[in-house]
Amino acid sequence: MEEKFISIIIPTYNEENFLPKLLRSIKKQTYRNYEVIVADNKSTDKTPEVAKKYNARLVEGGAVAVGRNHGAKKAKGDIFLFLDADVVMPDASFLTRTISEFGRRRLGIATCVPEPISDKKIDHLFHEVFNVYTELLKAIMPHTPGFCIFIRREIHEKIGGFDENIKLAEDHDYAKQAIKHGKFGVLKSKKIPVSVRRFEKDGRLRIAAKYVFCELHRVMLGSVKSNIFNYKFGFDKNFKQASFKKNKK
Repeated sequence: MEEKFISIIIPTYNEENFLPKLLRSIKKQTYRNYEVIVADNKSTDKTPEVAKKYNARLVEGGAVAVGRNHGAKKAKGDIFLFLDADVVMPDASFLTRTISEFGRRRLGIATCVPEPISDKKIDHLFHEVFNVYTELLKAIMPHTPGFCIFIRREIHEKIGGFDENIKLAEDHDYAKQAIKHGKFGVLKSKKIPVSVRRFEKDGRLRIAAKYVFCELHRVMLGSVKSNIFNYKFGFDKNFKQASFKKNKK
């Protein structure tokens, strides 16, 4: 069976501490028919140099939705895989297994189950709650967290990409539009390790409350198009997450 060509698109801003881990994990994949595009938002650290070191295509980025859209415009793939810079592919079979499942289930858009890179029970509990919530609502209100979104190129183009006017949860709005043209699913073949640095930097209760109120806003008032939640893209280049390490599971 012919392998689909995959465009892996990563929006970045000051990600020199995290991007190398992701790019190294991509290099280890047994699935080889892909390209990597880094859409950088004028980083003030060495993010562009890191992207070039790992032979990624470097394109102009912007805020997260803008960066994803710019990357997609330059992409050549049949399937787009949007990733955040602070995730990692857990092993060398990640792309092979997930792309196979994506095709076998004839999905149009999909995400993976997140697994927090943390030793703290509260982080695992938060993600378990989110996973259950996502599973319960997938038929009527799909959630595709921006840290991992698979989508067919033609669907991305039909919906016009990500809405660049949305300030928070633009990724979930993207899924809402996409399911008008294709089937949504949560991939079960592989989990994806995700960073908890935003929880550590801003506080777990504050971030949890922000996500809950954002969800209520989306349900009752529609998409969040003003910056009422003060949710910023990227991190200060000097911020380091002490607990960021790959689980041994």
